[in-house]
Amino acid sequence: MEATESPAPKVSVVMPCRNEAAWIEKCLAAVLAAEPPAGGLEIIVADGQSDDGTRKILEGLAQRDFRIRMIDNPGRIVPTGLNAAIRAARGEIIIRLDAHTEYAPDYLRQCTELIQTGTADNVGGPWVAEGQGWLSEAIAAAFQSPFAVGGARGHDPDYEGPVDTVYLGCWKRAAFDRFGYFDEELVRNQDDEYNLRLIRAGGKIWQSPKIKSRYHPRGSLSGLFRQYMQYGYWKVRVIQKHRLPASIRHLVPGLFLVYLLLTGVAGFFWPLLWVAFGLALGAYGFAVLLASGLTAARTRWKLLPALPLVFPCYHFGYGYGFLRGLVNFMILKRRAQAGFQQLTR
Repeated sequence: MEATESPAPKVSVVMPCRNEAAWIEKCLAAVLAAEPPAGGLEIIVADGQSDDGTRKILEGLAQRDFRIRMIDNPGRIVPTGLNAAIRAARGEIIIRLDAHTEYAPDYLRQCTELIQTGTADNVGGPWVAEGQGWLSEAIAAAFQSPFAVGGARGHDPDYEGPVDTVYLGCWKRAAFDRFGYFDEELVRNQDDEYNLRLIRAGGKIWQSPKIKSRYHPRGSLSGLFRQYMQYGYWKVRVIQKHRLPASIRHLVPGLFLVYLLLTGVAGFFWPLLWVAFGLALGAYGFAVLLASGLTAARTRWKLLPALPLVFPCYHFGYGYGFLRGLVNFMILKRRAQAGFQQLTR
């Protein structure tokens, strides 16, 4: 069946993607099969010049279902794709989705009903991970641990209430007129920056456990390390742009790395500092083993061998990225894009 033009829907789903051939068709099929929100919906996928067959898949899907539209994202990064999709949207309500996430059948309806109550300017559900494969399952299990993420409420699947940021998000269209669009300088952390800007302008963000989804995390330690290195790196730029101090959970990984580096190097000149180095590393190792045991007991014991490797990827990846961001943005005064290119080589 060929696509036909539809009247303006009430809900616009926006999704930036790049090289998601393995995920995109399954994701969109699930969204289209879910409970439809009142007033109808459209799905706008902003493709960042994919070269793995994603575009061909999207073109075929759009031809078969008029609710799907593909637009170009020449910037190839998430914030440029989000902004392009939001500007192309016709709905009164904007719901952001991600191709690596599975959504409950009532996800769109729950988002739509909550945002229409006026409870908040941005609503969403908890950020819950679900792995596929042994290592990915271990990464997902650690993702829900306070030890990995510093106790962030957004990772608590049972928490309901105000938060400083929320997974993905749902807004009334008017929110973008009031708070602006996503910052296209930020390759990562653009959602954190947007939500910070929203709150500083008097807006409110609300998390509801009724809005359920499952995020599929990285499947390798190297991919996890790179992901959190970029989170730490771009967090520095967010702090710099808004002239705000970082919370303690953002500082701890970087400070710990600095401590290890200083005591490790200084130990060659003052051997007593090797004791301080060893005590800190030993205490961290004990904490990792304890968190690994607690996480395995809460999830699956078969994940225990992987967890002591997973937790350091979260911490040292973020800490290294944060320190590198401090050097690039605050000491060397690099432009954001130049810093990103150097970081991802």
